[in-house]
Amino acid sequence: MSDDTHNYKKAYLREKAARDELESLLEDKTRALFNTNQALEEKIDQLQNQQAILMQTEKMATLGTLSAGVAHEINNPLAYATSNLESIRYLTPTLVSLIKLAQQVMAQTVSEQQVKEVLIQLDQEQSFNFVLEDLDELLDDTHEGLQRISAIVNNLLSFARPKNNLMAMADLTESLDGALKLLTNQLKNCKVTCNTDPLPLSYFNLAATNQIFVNLLLNAKYACDLVEGQYAQINVEVSSDTENIYVEVSDNGCGMDENTVNRIFEPFFTTKPVGEGTGMGMAIVYGIVKEHRGEIQVQSKLNEGTRVLCHFPIAEDPQDVLA
Repeated sequence: MSDDTHNYKKAYLREKAARDELESLLEDKTRALFNTNQALEEKIDQLQNQQAILMQTEKMATLGTLSAGVAHEINNPLAYATSNLESIRYLTPTLVSLIKLAQQVMAQTVSEQQVKEVLIQLDQEQSFNFVLEDLDELLDDTHEGLQRISAIVNNLLSFARPKNNLMAMADLTESLDGALKLLTNQLKNCKVTCNTDPLPLSYFNLAATNQIFVNLLLNAKYACDLVEGQYAQINVEVSSDTENIYVEVSDNGCGMDENTVNRIFEPFFTTKPVGEGTGMGMAIVYGIVKEHRGEIQVQSKLNEGTRVLCHFPIAEDPQDVLA
């Protein structure tokens, strides 16, 4: 074997060994990277599940705050619906007697004189004019009361239902309307002013954005309640331009110092007494805004009230939000 051939073989073997080593190293690194990526995906799934649990827990805590007001909101229409049904029940014997009399007339088993006598007796027992005037009103009031109860329950269910992460083309004012209906009793002692411009449709998770408005309105009410001798005022502005939808919630409450403003989005940070706040409300609001690719700012000074400003990019494709 010539020296050239021998040297070539040695070089080839060295190159092959180096190549094999590199391939083995690349395979090891690729396997390690794949395992790391798998672990990272599992961690992301766990974090998303934990976030969903935290959001649902905060919803349940909010529902606890709302429970007394909701009970009052339901009891009022329930009371007059029940009262109206008792009145209708009082009219039932007269209506039943008239139906039976009509059946006898159709069967020709009663004379004209007997019909007249029965009608006079029934009119004396229960004025026909009273029945005619009141029955429709009683039924209408009862129907309205039951519809109001149904609306309250539906709003509660919509708010309490676990977030489904589904984005759909929607009008953001639907979330605001739902929050205002849900908080009717809580906000009854506040002057709530809403200025909403017609908005373009954009991809939103309305179940989630509803929680934004509920939390911001409850926080505004709480801040106003801390100021004595002043009528609470809460202003909500919703507008848009060609690129963004803007939401502003302001109040004339107690306001916050700079340190509190800087920490307001921290999980479990709260200025409320023990047992009155979870410290997750604004952290969840921040998370929902970010999920919609939006931004949120809080401007506040002690004794001068607070302004919360959010803006959401108009998304005509769900990928614009989920990217």
